[in-house]
Amino acid sequence: MTSHPGWPSAEERGAATAELALVLPLLVAVTVGLVWLLSVGAAQVRAVDAAREVARAAARGDSTAEAIGRGRRVAPPGSIVDLSRGGGEVTASVEAEVSGPGGLFGFLPAVRVHAEAVAADEEVG
Repeated sequence: MTSHPGWPSAEERGAATAELALVLPLLVAVTVGLVWLLSVGAAQVRAVDAAREVARAAARGDSTAEAIGRGRRVAPPGSIVDLSRGGGEVTASVEAEVSGPGGLFGFLPAVRVHAEAVAADEEVG
């Protein structure tokens, strides 16, 4: 078989296939890692939104249970939602754990996200 000028030879084509076979798992691993980082970021945003929701609801006069219930609907699953009042302010905090992606990334520890929000208590004179 003759090769045409400018076309890769059979050996060069085989080398390109071998290189692709070596790089492809690395690309998949990087993609999985990036998706996991996105899920951590999304959990942080949900925690911030939940803390704001709890603080706002408590500040306008909702009961502690109602305010925390609102926050739990917004927060990542399994979150710890806390509310405290004092000094004319309500402070809400949300803490959640985002587990690692597992599989080859099983060595990665879980990441804890935390958010806090403060609002002026409208119930105080």
